[in-house]
Amino acid sequence: MITVALDAMGADGGPEPVVEGALQLIGEDVPIRIVLVGDRGSIEQVLRSERYDQDRLRVEHASAAVRMTDKPAEALDRDPDCSVLRAARLVRDGEADALVSAGNTGAVILAAARTFERLPGVRRVGLAAVYPTAQKHGPHRDPFALMLDVGATLNCSADDLVAFAVMGSAYSRIVSSIERPRVGLLSNGAEPTKGTPAIVEAHGRLAELDSVEFVGNVEGVDIPRGTVDVIVCEGFVGNIVLKMLEGVSEVAKDLARAALHHKLWWKLGMGLLSTGIKQVRTLTDWQQYGGAPIVGFDHLVIKAHGRSNARAIRNALKVAAKAVDNDIAEQIRSGLD
Repeated sequence: MITVALDAMGADGGPEPVVEGALQLIGEDVPIRIVLVGDRGSIEQVLRSERYDQDRLRVEHASAAVRMTDKPAEALDRDPDCSVLRAARLVRDGEADALVSAGNTGAVILAAARTFERLPGVRRVGLAAVYPTAQKHGPHRDPFALMLDVGATLNCSADDLVAFAVMGSAYSRIVSSIERPRVGLLSNGAEPTKGTPAIVEAHGRLAELDSVEFVGNVEGVDIPRGTVDVIVCEGFVGNIVLKMLEGVSEVAKDLARAALHHKLWWKLGMGLLSTGIKQVRTLTDWQQYGGAPIVGFDHLVIKAHGRSNARAIRNALKVAAKAVDNDIAEQIRSGLD
């Protein structure tokens, strides 16, 4: 039975969607225990009207929480008993196997950095994200790929990029069941000489690394096409790309909704395209992906979206359980060795 420490106070919607997502999962045939970490009164208020297996769901009180608008270091210094730090300590002390949070990204990374150790050979940790693609990936035909880093390390050395490639490949192999995930290095051209000095050096080293299925440089156009399973980049670029993809999907949905209230021929056209629109909405629905890892620590950390609803939290917990069950930290450690 895998135990996950779930930061119940981190999401934009407060503890309600987080607790509801946990309740949904323990109602399924998934071998998982969940520790809800946060204000006991707020959590139990949501639980009061629910029936659940108390052997699989318990509450760990934390006296404070980090808000999305807080500065991470200041917040953690001010409230050492905040929910994300307490959840991280449960993992460090062996009371839980993984940390899941939809909270302030900087605070989650910093809480893990203050509580866990980095794996040998990892200079900087990487924040990964899943993103929708036109091509399907792996035996499960997943409509998404993995990108890292997307914000943890803004300026990367060649060492960092190579480590991200190894860690991203291991994670994709476990979560998406891809035997040899294709890894691409994001650059401004496919040629090995294109890109910053760090990218050029990382390209040469990855090309000689047998443990990674490195396909070379990929360009921006390859991101939505899904020509690779894992894209490696520095956090500054990755964060911009990720926010751009989120913005495009939101604009597409807004345009579709606006068209339905326009002229008759627009409505007829939208009706004919309804099946395709539904497919696009499914493809860009990040809630089905749950969350993505912060890789490089000796314990598993899954970061869910701040706007996560119950379904997204449920899926983030499932991702955490699968990664722990397959010993993701040890697989990454072996790849780095």
